[in-house]
Amino acid sequence: MLNAQPYRKGDSMRSLRSNKSAGSLSDRFIKERAKVAAGTYSGYQTQILTRALNDLLDPNPSVTPAFWLRPHVEQEISVLPEADLGRYLFHRYRYDIFPVTKELDDFPPCVQIEPTSICNFRCVFCFQTDPLLTKPKEGHMGQIPLDRFMRVVDELEGNVDFVTMASRGEPLLTKGIEEMLAYASGKFLGLKMNTNATFLTEEKAHAILQADLNTLVFSADAADPVTYPQLRVNGDFDKVMGNIRRFMEIKERDYPKSRMITRVSGVAFDRARQDHAAIEEFWSDFVDQVAFVDYNPWENAYDNDPNGVEEACSDLWRRTFVWWDGRMNPCDVDYRSFLSPGSIEDVSVSGLWTGSAYSHLREQHLAMNRQGITPCRGCITV
Repeated sequence: MLNAQPYRKGDSMRSLRSNKSAGSLSDRFIKERAKVAAGTYSGYQTQILTRALNDLLDPNPSVTPAFWLRPHVEQEISVLPEADLGRYLFHRYRYDIFPVTKELDDFPPCVQIEPTSICNFRCVFCFQTDPLLTKPKEGHMGQIPLDRFMRVVDELEGNVDFVTMASRGEPLLTKGIEEMLAYASGKFLGLKMNTNATFLTEEKAHAILQADLNTLVFSADAADPVTYPQLRVNGDFDKVMGNIRRFMEIKERDYPKSRMITRVSGVAFDRARQDHAAIEEFWSDFVDQVAFVDYNPWENAYDNDPNGVEEACSDLWRRTFVWWDGRMNPCDVDYRSFLSPGSIEDVSVSGLWTGSAYSHLREQHLAMNRQGITPCRGCITV
């Protein structure tokens, strides 16, 4: 498998079909630049926002990497109140650019909090097919206690704005997920949840909508009851479709002012079985956006042969994961936590992010030594 084609995480969204238009954002950026010049923000925020707004308003082709807005980001900005624009751009710039420039500050641009590692599906492209993850005796299966979730949220509030409630498992399987949503509500500009929608009851629909998420992502890769369970093994297409339809009805009826963006996101896994145009056409009747991300062989990087990829993994500067048991992990390709720098029960999220174990891993990647690290040697993400 030497000389494998790298998977560029920052460019993994292959397509996006949207029912909404963001419109022109230039006037808002000009006003934001004036706020920056007026000293509205701290010194560090001013530095980052100046870089971001210069790229957006005065793009210079000779300057790389350049900060630009992908269509789904433009739509996120379009629903933001004016007062939150600078805060959003500060965090978005760090999320998009720091993984390229390899810059680091006290907190990760994005944190994924894992409500549970348990999943009802065994998708063909997912690590949930590995019994070394799913067998209870291996110790990886569980659900985050509410008090641990609250402690993570408390540390992140005011320091991280891109927070996703999802990782290895299905969030809506989590006992107490309604209380977690309520606790996180209003604390993050980019609060997001991914779900397969199997357990999207009416009660949970209201909990999600009351939490005012920025984005709710439904994972689906097909638009028919035959192909769907072939990819999302154990999935019931009709049930999932019915749950999503009911959710949207509740949203339109009871929460007409909700700014939440709904998206169906699929993995571009098998073009012979996935007619992307037909899938996009079908799901666009139900949600705001339909997207496909490129397939990355997540299933099991531990057993892969060394692949020759030497470029550093961008996720080491983009995000971190907090598992249900408190362990922090640099990525979910390492779903068995070989690379965990420690636990938030002992050290803060910020302390682990900037600590010696994480720093050593980044140094090894920058020195092009990832082929000596498991599972990095079998992973193609850069």
